Amino acid sequence: MKQDRILLADDHALILEGFQAILTPHYEIVGAVADGISLVEAALHCKPDLIILDVTMPLLNGIKAAGQIRKKLSGIKLLFVTMHSSPTYLQAAFHVGATGFVLKSSAREEILDAVEKVMKGQVYITPGVVGESLEHFRDPIAKQAVNASSLTAREREILQLIAKGHSNKETGYLLRVSAKTVAWHRENIKNKLGLRSTAELTQYAIQEGLV
Repeated sequence: MKQDRILLADDHALILEGFQAILTPHYEIVGAVADGISLVEAALHCKPDLIILDVTMPLLNGIKAAGQIRKKLSGIKLLFVTMHSSPTYLQAAFHVGATGFVLKSSAREEILDAVEKVMKGQVYITPGVVGESLEHFRDPIAKQAVNASSLTAREREILQLIAKGHSNKETGYLLRVSAKTVAWHRENIKNKLGLRSTAELTQYAIQEGLV
């Protein structure tokens, strides 16, 4: 019986080694890469059945890499394994076509079950990550065509810090401006992008590869 083929992507060697040890007895591992650009190249070359990938990777984050891959390989399955437990990251992952989302803190216990469910066409999410169903997720990013190039250099800096969880005061301190100035820029960014909340700004920054 032909084994399903899996491509792994994570910038931590121990994570890759751990997944290979767990999955190899059950699946064919066709490659393991450590950055987003290598992931896109490997995916287009190997055409695996499933990609297990991190959100945060060098050169190109997992969300952006997955989006590029899905444009070429629309049927490929995506399972994100990440340290980010925020529903914002979950929404960003599912926006680019993921059907699995596992936290690294429980990945060793969950990965086999997650892979099995995703390969069967089911959705797998680490319990407790989100308190609402995916059907209720809004998708503001898909509805607006403005991209990050419309932002000034200062607005991009502020958006990056917002997405990393910094408050107006903390952002102002890091950029040596007042919290009031940061708040003003934040509203300008929202208006330019047609977004309304910090969660939406964070999702946008992730999808644009700003974090």
